[in-house]
Amino acid sequence: MAKLYFYYASMNAGKSSHLLQADFNYRERGMRTMLWTAALDSRSGGLVKSRIGLESAAHRFHPDTDLWADVSAAHAATPFDCVLVDEAQFLGPKQVWQLARLADEAGIPVLCYGLRTDFQGELFPGSAVLLGIADALVELKAVCHCGRKATMNLRVDEGGAAVKQGAQTEIGGNDRYVALCRKHFSQALRA
Repeated sequence: MAKLYFYYASMNAGKSSHLLQADFNYRERGMRTMLWTAALDSRSGGLVKSRIGLESAAHRFHPDTDLWADVSAAHAATPFDCVLVDEAQFLGPKQVWQLARLADEAGIPVLCYGLRTDFQGELFPGSAVLLGIADALVELKAVCHCGRKATMNLRVDEGGAAVKQGAQTEIGGNDRYVALCRKHFSQALRA
């Protein structure tokens, strides 16, 4: 039976690298995959890109993308063995349920990779639904500067100071976010 997986972590834990490795493993065995990433993140130009240099072309989902319809149509033409979704925190709740339907009704394993929480420690809507309904939850590990497990994403300004308010979504990499353990995240917000 196909399952819906959610691989989650803070920034810099290797989520995209892990997705690309899973994609490679399927393809190496002669299986077909379909990759998706958020159109919201325009830095990659429709690629799933890792910080260590791996990348692959991907379909881009928008807030109004019907993943059930799009994947089902492609699957009917040429069956897929797996669907992999990067930046899954940007999925809408309905889209997460569409991915669950792909696993349940179309029999396609769906592997989602994303952040659990935003820069204020709040769940992203897509992540909240994935945490609630995924068949398997897998936490990938990142490391805080103190050596403890990093679970939080601190947004910083140009000078490296913590940003405490703002929109939930602001695209950025190491220039805008720092992965920290909860202790150092809390200390940075209190400073």
